[in-house]
Amino acid sequence: MKSVSWRSFLKDAFICSLGSYGGPEAHISVFIDQLVTKKKYLSEEELIELVALCSILPGPTSTQTLVAVGHKMGGPWLALLTMLVWSLPVLIVMTILSFVYQIFESLNINSGVLRYIGPMAVGFIIVAALKISRKVVTSWLTGSLMISAALITYFIRAPWIFPLLLIIGGFVSVFASTEKNLWNKVEIKPPWAYLIAFGIFAIGGIILSQVFDNRLISIFESFYRYGYLVFGGGQVVVPVMYSELVDIGAFMSQQEFLTGYGLVQGLPGPMFSFSAYAGGMSYRDGGMLNQIFAAIIGGVGIFLPGLLLIYFVYPVWEKLKQIKAIKISLKGINAVAGGLIAIAAVILMQKSGLTFDNFAVTMITVFFLGTKKVPAPLIVVLALGLGFLI
Repeated sequence: MKSVSWRSFLKDAFICSLGSYGGPEAHISVFIDQLVTKKKYLSEEELIELVALCSILPGPTSTQTLVAVGHKMGGPWLALLTMLVWSLPVLIVMTILSFVYQIFESLNINSGVLRYIGPMAVGFIIVAALKISRKVVTSWLTGSLMISAALITYFIRAPWIFPLLLIIGGFVSVFASTEKNLWNKVEIKPPWAYLIAFGIFAIGGIILSQVFDNRLISIFESFYRYGYLVFGGGQVVVPVMYSELVDIGAFMSQQEFLTGYGLVQGLPGPMFSFSAYAGGMSYRDGGMLNQIFAAIIGGVGIFLPGLLLIYFVYPVWEKLKQIKAIKISLKGINAVAGGLIAIAAVILMQKSGLTFDNFAVTMITVFFLGTKKVPAPLIVVLALGLGFLI
């Protein structure tokens, strides 16, 4: 492992935070550019391996990937600082936004100003998919796995399909291998304390929320549960949150929920930061202090399980990769991950609307990213400016 300056790495993690828009698939493009191409903290293959690992785990995929890189560079403490630098800025913004819904409405700001954020994000995803496909497609098998994964996830979009396909890709790669002595022994010493802490928070939260009629405890239990039950990042967790916070709990209206969701789409960083807005809005009738606490609890609750899982899995992962079968399985897992990212571009392009202006924004984004002459934050500013003008 190369020795790095913590200050320098955290600065690069902050740059990633400022330039990451559009969900975990689009974030990968920023990670590749900043962490692999420019700073060479790790190879593109190592980054793709971490993306595949974090895609199998529940929680915010891009956050866990960046935290895993921090763990690789400097251990648990740098990993924690990496998550704070990555997520704290947008969490603070979303906490503030939970207070200004009335102001947002009084200014009559139409969510249509964000109309080109979606097509722009598709451009980020296309670039990430192209970079990754060139790396992972090394044979007819990996090419077939990538195409199959893309087709399956196009028709089946349930959250469970993503980890299932990644696991199948690994098994297929091992089964097709002709190498011998695949399961060589490696001594593994898992850091069980993190998994125990993960379980204590999960079970303890459920028990405390049932015993005590306290909304802050209930908010923590709910958001912690979102963090460990959802695969695939912010886009997947939002429908779950909507059902519980709007339909069941009636903590906010549909319009208020969608306003916050629209705002987080236009902000850099992890989409799980929407939890701060949702947490704050869930307790806006309890006074300013309780609303701030609720926003903090929502943010901590949803990110905590993913952090604990990375602390437990990553040290084990480094050992597991020394087993031949595991290394061979990564070829299939990485190919499937490439397919998931590629099809995300197609799905999001359809959702954003196949109009001429949307297509033009996507292609211009791809061109800017490909030439590397326009930084990612400026691309987003241009997309927002275009939305104001049209």
